[in-house]
Amino acid sequence: MLKIQRILLVVAAVLLLVSCSEYQEVLNKGTAEDQYKAATKLFEEGKYSKAIALFEKVIPSYGRRPQMERIQYMVAMSNYKTKSYELAAYYFNRFISNYPNSSKIEEATFLTAHSYYLDTPKYSRDQKDTQTALQSLQNFIDKYPSSDKIEEANKYFRDLTFRLERKSFEVAKQYYHIEDYKAAIVAFDNFVSEHVGSSLKEEALYYRFKASNDLAVNSILIKKEKRLEDAIAAHAKFKKNFPESKRTKELDRILASLNKQLDETKELIQKLKENTVTSNGL
Repeated sequence: MLKIQRILLVVAAVLLLVSCSEYQEVLNKGTAEDQYKAATKLFEEGKYSKAIALFEKVIPSYGRRPQMERIQYMVAMSNYKTKSYELAAYYFNRFISNYPNSSKIEEATFLTAHSYYLDTPKYSRDQKDTQTALQSLQNFIDKYPSSDKIEEANKYFRDLTFRLERKSFEVAKQYYHIEDYKAAIVAFDNFVSEHVGSSLKEEALYYRFKASNDLAVNSILIKKEKRLEDAIAAHAKFKKNFPESKRTKELDRILASLNKQLDETKELIQKLKENTVTSNGL
């Protein structure tokens, strides 16, 4: 049994060497037609990296020939299959531009968008590529609303939309954690207005209220009354939107403290005004 296994391994190694030798021969010395046939065969066998190398040799010779439509499609698909998504999107876009009447145009449009989607970064990084992917997905959704890929495209679109929401939310939250409360308030207000139906809205309004509270209680007297009132208004907005929130008890305790501080602040300001009047009168 062991002897048979060794023989099979030797045979496999020999076949591999022969195959590699034949491939190198076609790649380096084959005619354009030989390279085209070999590249097509490799593509059909799922050997996409080798196919790409041959297609690159073939393209200059097939520029205006009928086979070029198929070549461009296979080059784009080969890059897609080897996870070279940026190149895949580029070649699919070229295919769409050059062959708008192709029977594969719908598939190419979807795979362009999917390539952009797969090439997008995490939410914590710059989201320029995410915007490009969203535009490409929207283009597919608008052009092919009845496609069997529409549900998948909508799923990717929602995922990327949430990624942008998460990015915006985390920026605002970072302002809160570094105690830049004024910037946090502006950022959370922008987030809520720009992402009306976001699943992060409750958390955004929660931190918006917390930022308003922290800003108010640490303010100088001249600014404290208005900022306390703003914090109380932020609490009212949270409660209106999420009356059943698990955070209600926590925020109600903070609200009670805010109302007490507001009464004390108003009383102190009134006394200072009265003292000023008295002093001026004397």
